[in-house]
Amino acid sequence: MTTRSAPDRLLAVLAAFDHEHPALSLTDISRRAGLTLTTAHRLVGALTDWGALERDGSGVYHVGLRLWEVAALAPRGLALRQIALPYLEDLYEATHENVQLAVRDGGEVVYIEWISGRSAVGVHIRVGARWPLHATGVGLALLAHCGPEVQEEYCAGPLASFTPYTITEPVRLRRVLAEVRRTGVAVSSRQVTDDALSVAAPVRGPGGAVVAAVSVVVPQAEAQVPVLAPAVRLAARGISRALGWRPAKEP
Repeated sequence: MTTRSAPDRLLAVLAAFDHEHPALSLTDISRRAGLTLTTAHRLVGALTDWGALERDGSGVYHVGLRLWEVAALAPRGLALRQIALPYLEDLYEATHENVQLAVRDGGEVVYIEWISGRSAVGVHIRVGARWPLHATGVGLALLAHCGPEVQEEYCAGPLASFTPYTITEPVRLRRVLAEVRRTGVAVSSRQVTDDALSVAAPVRGPGGAVVAAVSVVVPQAEAQVPVLAPAVRLAARGISRALGWRPAKEP
């Protein structure tokens, strides 16, 4: 069996925490990280001293604020969120629906902001949540603007299904991505839950490359895509301009 390095063991401790396990005892950390109790105790102590972990009065550990401080330096995380937030708030005021901002990480989207709308639609999203690219509006908007090699590799891989409406056929996915590029918006209907529809648009960075996507999520039965699409495009364009993007030719 290959012996894990010290950095690997340290990262395993941090990886033991996720959205389903935000608070862990030392025993839990040891088990989830695959470490002996002695090793886990030593590493947890070092991380706690540094501020990456915090221990509450009952002896349970949580992620510490020091990691939040470090995460704030990520250009695709909190920094992007701060720039985008005024435009996301404007989009919420225009629609009063769920508004989201996401970036791509490999074959997944990572949500870095979410404003909850008045709809009772089942949105399985929170900040930091991940979903496969093909199953969400923001994911389709991001994937459609990846290079051809990335798209082909993704389409050739397994396409997870969450509802009977999830796109699982490579040919259909390619058609959808082409339509996203043509219209400038991505529409994902009932792919994650059978009652929700999302409309998304890409956000561009200073050089024109797509760096994020913004979307609104509404009840599928009441969705008015022709009304939502211009509002989402406007928000994406505003964020892009705030990031330094300038269109080659003004309309």
